[in-house]
Amino acid sequence: MTKNTSWDDVQRRAATEGSPILTNWRAEREAARQVSNVAYSQDVMDAFGVAAGGTTVSATSAMRVSAVAACVAKIAGAIVSMPLNVYQLSATDIPEQRPRDDLWYLLNEQPSPEYTAAAHWEGVSMGQLLRGDRHTLIRRGLAGEFRELLPLPWGSVTPMRDPAKGVRYYVNLPEHGIATWFDPSDILHFPGLGFDDSTMRSMSVIQWGARNAIGNALAMDEYSGKFFENGAHPSIVLQSAGKMNPQQITDLQTAFNNKYAGMQNAHRLPLVLTEGIMAKEISLSAEDAQLLDARKFQVLDIARAFGVPGFLINESTGATSWGSGIESIGRAFVQYTLQPWLKKIEQELNRKLFPRDRSRFVEFDRDALIEGDSAAQAAYFRSALGGPGAGDGHMSVNEVRRKKRLPAISGGDEFYRAPRDQPKKEVPAK
Repeated sequence: MTKNTSWDDVQRRAATEGSPILTNWRAEREAARQVSNVAYSQDVMDAFGVAAGGTTVSATSAMRVSAVAACVAKIAGAIVSMPLNVYQLSATDIPEQRPRDDLWYLLNEQPSPEYTAAAHWEGVSMGQLLRGDRHTLIRRGLAGEFRELLPLPWGSVTPMRDPAKGVRYYVNLPEHGIATWFDPSDILHFPGLGFDDSTMRSMSVIQWGARNAIGNALAMDEYSGKFFENGAHPSIVLQSAGKMNPQQITDLQTAFNNKYAGMQNAHRLPLVLTEGIMAKEISLSAEDAQLLDARKFQVLDIARAFGVPGFLINESTGATSWGSGIESIGRAFVQYTLQPWLKKIEQELNRKLFPRDRSRFVEFDRDALIEGDSAAQAAYFRSALGGPGAGDGHMSVNEVRRKKRLPAISGGDEFYRAPRDQPKKEVPAK
């Protein structure tokens, strides 16, 4: 094509035989102009986070739903509240808690100079729940010691399976001067639900079971906001004795809306109507009256997807099958909701931090969750110490005092042993 070739010349050439590429391109452009409505497959809708009702649900928009924010806060908050202890197996395979060292400090206080451990583990939990995966970079010193655990934003990590080198992670973090590939031993990969080996990604709770419920909740929140945005909109009908032309109707609607609609004008001025106009109040339709009940159902539906009992997010309607008391419900929450997430974090830490030392491991202190419940803690310690009616103890007094950050006492290292029945001595016959 020369410099003097016009667009009309190009189109004429595209229409002639011998130019199939241009001809096909022109046909596709013409077909695109005629498309008025495109139906996308469910896979495409899922990829863009579109719920059944057409509402886009993402990690950010989902957190605008109070039930989602409450469920995430309860799970992440519980994980943040538990210390990560480092243990060493003794010669008899009995775990012994190691003293606080640099690794303990990284796990429990400050993994990186810019983050606290609480912020790190909260980010890990939120990433698993809302996005499906979360990654942390392990930075080591020259001697192989752990120097830093750097949290990585979700969009900065690209896992890839290389046929020659296996799984590798590309990290693009310009603010830290990082734009390179890392081996799996340098990346802590905390997966969510349903880990996919081909993509090296997991699905979030939103993708698996809560997308439609969250989409419905977002839609109802938007509807409620619009419904109550204008105080005069749904509840007042203005009735005129005479006939009004379209312009008069528009002027009346505009004047009434400007003076009485909106929260700033609610109950501020008395309603004054002239020219035979009457205001008639109408009641809510059955559909609108059911909005509150529908929103309550969505709260329970979202809580069900996250595995959080309703009472933990202040939803107290209806019965619960989690137990009859706060203590039993709390223990069920740890066992059935938190345990899978804790195991995923623990296993990833143990296999990456101690690849050659199987006698060392880290574990969350699950008993720390009952510290705020004095009655439950007292019952637990009574059972642990043992006594009449409770059998043998499995903790000493000093172990209990250590957990309560109290100094040891003399004789407090002994364990209670319940008295055993002594066999009767036979009396020799005379």
